[in-house]
Amino acid sequence: MDTGRDAEIVVVGGGVVGLTTAVVLAERGRRVRLWTREPAERTTSAVAGALWWPYRIEPVALARMWALRSLDVYEELAARPGETGVRLVEGVLGETGPDEVDTWAAARLPGLRAATAREYAGSGLWARLPLIDMSTHLPWLRERLVAAGGVVETRAVTDLAEAEAPVVVNCTGLGARELVPDPSVRPVRGQLVVVANPGIRTWTVSTDPVSGEMAYFFPQPGRLVLGGTAEEDAWSAEPDPAVAEAIVRRCAALRPEIAGARVLGHLVGLRPARDAVRLEREPLPDGRLLVHNYGHGGGGVTVAWGCAREAADLATG
Repeated sequence: MDTGRDAEIVVVGGGVVGLTTAVVLAERGRRVRLWTREPAERTTSAVAGALWWPYRIEPVALARMWALRSLDVYEELAARPGETGVRLVEGVLGETGPDEVDTWAAARLPGLRAATAREYAGSGLWARLPLIDMSTHLPWLRERLVAAGGVVETRAVTDLAEAEAPVVVNCTGLGARELVPDPSVRPVRGQLVVVANPGIRTWTVSTDPVSGEMAYFFPQPGRLVLGGTAEEDAWSAEPDPAVAEAIVRRCAALRPEIAGARVLGHLVGLRPARDAVRLEREPLPDGRLLVHNYGHGGGGVTVAWGCAREAADLATG
């Protein structure tokens, strides 16, 4: 079967990982067709916060490498925030010490320093990181793919064998649990509360050292996104009012003005967790090639470009 340069590549999965992978392939001159069960605006990626930082993703060493490669791209995209949805925003990584970034990120993050007592009531790092507005970024990725000659099709896939192309790239996230099938892929439920921004311009990520509960807030255009939760093996996509109240309470403990902010909406996303990201080639008996790129947990946005380039190499090498 023809797997040469002119052969079509089908990318299955329309979240940030699938879209980015399809963009890289199309911009390398390959004929690309993206199959997505639903529009990008309704994928798990649309619910992401989405701060660049390798969160809940394994293996750590590879995730950091993919993250740094993605950082290069996001820094470039931040020059056009209104178009790409990417901005460089300052904030605090709570409960994070300099030793946790010295070995991999300090050289790439100018201005990284210990947070002052006024900035954060505890130990933390002040950093300037990419913050991505997914409501803008995902449609922009789709438009970039189409501009490069790619085709986007809304199509529910029940079996990867439905894609009869010589090369298929599996970016189905949680869907890989049934499609591969890979029972090691499991959901980690995250709930968010969206409120009217009371004037907060910096972000904060905090973890209670005793309970392990998270609190974070990200200023996005026209709103403030509050989080969050990480409930393993929880499948419900319905917002829990009690959880929402607790999220607002924890965030208000960090910034009191959040307590009175008007609630605009509630979001739930199921992160596609796995013991390790699966990024590898699988030659099929009929001579076709299947490339897997899934299992990114809570770090899909963070590693998207690094993983996309590696997946593209595997698909075309």
